[in-house]
Amino acid sequence: MELTELFTHIIHLDFKWIFENYGTVIYVILFLVIFIETGLVAMPFLPGDSLLFTAGLFAASGELNLSYLLVLLFLAAVIGDNCNYWIGRKIGLRIFSFQIKGKTIVNKKYLDQTELFFQKNGIKAIIMARFVPFVRTFAPFAAGIGKMDYKKYFLFDLIGGFLWIFSLTIAGFLLGEVKWIREHIDLVCLGIIFISILPMLINFVSSRMSKKDKLIDDKNS
Repeated sequence: MELTELFTHIIHLDFKWIFENYGTVIYVILFLVIFIETGLVAMPFLPGDSLLFTAGLFAASGELNLSYLLVLLFLAAVIGDNCNYWIGRKIGLRIFSFQIKGKTIVNKKYLDQTELFFQKNGIKAIIMARFVPFVRTFAPFAAGIGKMDYKKYFLFDLIGGFLWIFSLTIAGFLLGEVKWIREHIDLVCLGIIFISILPMLINFVSSRMSKKDKLIDDKNS
């Protein structure tokens, strides 16, 4: 029951409750959230972008240490991604056969979207994927399945992890003193989520329009 309650407060980014009930253990909790979101292919729904921004806000108010956050969360992101890569590389497509309550734990639709993302964006997709929910969880797994050169993957993963963790956490820290942002954190988090999924929305609309244009061309020919 306690874990369920903690999970609920994590999803709602209720840092005050977590800090009041767990104290400095909050650093371990945040580390685990980022690690699980990036490291376990079946857990793409955990808050990532909004959690980093909110952590930065609380660092600005002095409730959390910014330096500790940046180091711990960067390590969590890199270790999680690399675990995910090797899960994909060693287990590969066999993971699709795993089921929980009659349902596969990995939705093939998300992997298809990730592969398309890689095809369209090439090597820079490793960095870009960090900023796209769901894609950042499945991208390392897909890279592992595709047996992408590990040295190349690791280098770009380090760059992507650094940019993701530092940009969003420091953004929260720098904007933490803005009264409107502190009073409307829910709206800010929704905005971050929207901006994060915008590349996928643009890709989806573009794909739909391309298919529509192709159908029109086929009819006219």
